[in-house]
Amino acid sequence: MVNTGRLVILACFAGLGAMMLFFFVYANSFQVDLNKVTVKIDSIKILDENKLDKRTHLDVRFNLQNPTSIVLTIATINYQLYANGKVLGDGHFTTNDIPEAGRPALFANSNVTIPTTFDLVNSDEIAKEYSDITTNQPVTYEIKGQVTIESFLTSVIKDFDLTFS
Repeated sequence: MVNTGRLVILACFAGLGAMMLFFFVYANSFQVDLNKVTVKIDSIKILDENKLDKRTHLDVRFNLQNPTSIVLTIATINYQLYANGKVLGDGHFTTNDIPEAGRPALFANSNVTIPTTFDLVNSDEIAKEYSDITTNQPVTYEIKGQVTIESFLTSVIKDFDLTFS
């Protein structure tokens, strides 16, 4: 004969396991929706130029579109910026130190523009591209990177490769 106390404890653990499995499956059911978010470049402009330090700050704006019915947030954007095929460096946008309620909201069926500042330092390897950028010559930009998109239960890292002229 099975002890009633032992049966209650086993039933509690079985219920707890079932509840954990339900939350895991429920949270992962939103990842397909998170992958529907699209990333585009809104603009790349010069903010300021320091000719003494041979340094320029670029305003790189990403436009993220959310076609889903879920409100999302953007945790990070990590990217590598290219100009005319040459690597200019790495750029970052992060809200990891901000509580989720204070992060840029990507509301359902809408879009949001995320501004980032890219620190461009002139060097021998990119002297021509630096000159083209600072003198407003035609430049073809390419941005390769990853964006971390979060919902209330899960997050997904999405790769992107964008061009902008």
